[in-house]
Amino acid sequence: MEFNLLRTAKYQISATAPHNFPPDEGFEVAFAGRSNAGKSSCLNTITNQKALARVSKTPGRTQMINFFALQDPQLKLVDLPGYGFAKVPGAMRADWGKNIQAFLETRQALKGLVVMMDVRRPFGELDQQMINWAVSRGVPAHAVLTKADKLSRNQQKQALMKTQKALPEGCSAQLFSSLKRDGISELEHQLALWMLEPEKTPEA
Repeated sequence: MEFNLLRTAKYQISATAPHNFPPDEGFEVAFAGRSNAGKSSCLNTITNQKALARVSKTPGRTQMINFFALQDPQLKLVDLPGYGFAKVPGAMRADWGKNIQAFLETRQALKGLVVMMDVRRPFGELDQQMINWAVSRGVPAHAVLTKADKLSRNQQKQALMKTQKALPEGCSAQLFSSLKRDGISELEHQLALWMLEPEKTPEA
């Protein structure tokens, strides 16, 4: 299926503190993951835009919470700062953490959390914490195993099965490759389930 509204995504605002967040209304899906897990590439791929989200080989470049509004302004994608191994001062990293925590704990518009994990290194401690947080707050979580093209088909299948078994009940997982453009339809369908009213959700 295609969730065509994703193609209309436009940058709205970058927030460095909770008071910079846009109004807490509508339907939002946040994207989280380790630094360099492929979040920006994934966002650019599913929106079919080359530079909606900045792509960098340097971990930690996404330093703010970035909001992208779709053509329907009640629908937003949210790019959270990458976590782990960011080569930035500890004080700045602590500020990111507080900012992310405030967003995750208070945002009523948040309808789903996409946790990006490199298929070769899934389930780091911070990945697990993020998923556990979603479960504890009742926010649906979807694990996206990025860079699937780095593994053989058999290895991909094994990694997906292992991830699905490790996830808490109610969470889902899939494989994804921005390079090969694999997994786009599956992720679009998940986003549509979270962001659209049932009668407006395209069929798979």
